[in-house]
Amino acid sequence: MKLRLVFLLTIIIHFSLSTAYGAEPKDTHFPSLISSLRLPTPLSFCGEKVPIEIQNIRERLEKELLLSLWDRPQVILWLKRSSRYLPIIEKMLKENKLPEDLKYIAIAESALRPHVSSKRGAIGFWQFMRQTGIKYGLTINEHIDERRNLLASTQAAIRYFEELYQKFGSWTLAAAAYNMGDEGLMAEILEQETDTYYHLYLPIETQRFVFRVISAKLIFSNPEKYGFFLSEEDCYPPLEFDRIHLNCLQDIPIRIVARAAKTHFKVIKDLNPEIRGHYITKGGHQILIPNGSAKGFHSRYQGLLKDWLTSKKEFVYIVKQGDNLSSIADRFGVPLAALIIWNKLDLKTPIYPGDQLIIYSKEVKNGDTD
Repeated sequence: MKLRLVFLLTIIIHFSLSTAYGAEPKDTHFPSLISSLRLPTPLSFCGEKVPIEIQNIRERLEKELLLSLWDRPQVILWLKRSSRYLPIIEKMLKENKLPEDLKYIAIAESALRPHVSSKRGAIGFWQFMRQTGIKYGLTINEHIDERRNLLASTQAAIRYFEELYQKFGSWTLAAAAYNMGDEGLMAEILEQETDTYYHLYLPIETQRFVFRVISAKLIFSNPEKYGFFLSEEDCYPPLEFDRIHLNCLQDIPIRIVARAAKTHFKVIKDLNPEIRGHYITKGGHQILIPNGSAKGFHSRYQGLLKDWLTSKKEFVYIVKQGDNLSSIADRFGVPLAALIIWNKLDLKTPIYPGDQLIIYSKEVKNGDTD
């Protein structure tokens, strides 16, 4: 009896959520899951036929489509984010003469989230592993991780797709190799003596991967068929920005850039998700700032930078014998975390007498350091 009650409540909650997130007006017909499985024919991926007339292949696609449709809030977020990111991806694919369908791989991989990571360590829009990202030109270190940068990671993905297509002669196989690695896929092709993705026995994740991508394509191609009625106002605004070049002679706080751009720290971080931490490191950088804020940026930046460099000299504390970070933070009434940020410290790294710390405290500025 209890199990039946739990099951009934689960069904009620699910359909309540479906109504809240998926359906529009009360008179809108909510499509049945069975009708959702009436697939359009012919069906293709990157211009290559998907042989859904073969029962096993149709079943695999139906499974992934149903799983995608079950998570309706996630699909709504796909659709809402798509207006922000997909136009840029589509433009870059077109400029490089690659099939537009490849954009659905980013949806299947990351749901268009810059910071998402996998258990294996893949990160970003296109879920690059560290070494693969570096191989295809991405900067990945403790300060910068371009796997999170839409423009840089999409360009790297394009290079990778081009290489995979040249190797396998099929965009479907290129997508499979993107998921499992080209050497592993080639080994299976040689052993199984078939170069058709749909007839290969591959790791389960890769067997599902292309069908998950095609499911995203089906939903995006006709969202209303699946009960998603989003207006232009429902979608997130397109990603718009100005691009400026910064040549930093030393590490510069992001807050300086934000103030020069007349915006907030978070806006700069959101536009430049590849920047790790609170500083832009020494060297040359292309930085995205809010659309329209480039005018007068550099003059504002130079003034703010000069003020910051001057203030740094006023807030220097010389570490003394017996000091530690916690005691120094307590002494000057500042959060330990702020002390770490200001000085780019690691709690595991010891400090020594004579070291200089920046502490934005009136006591330090007034020389009260004894």
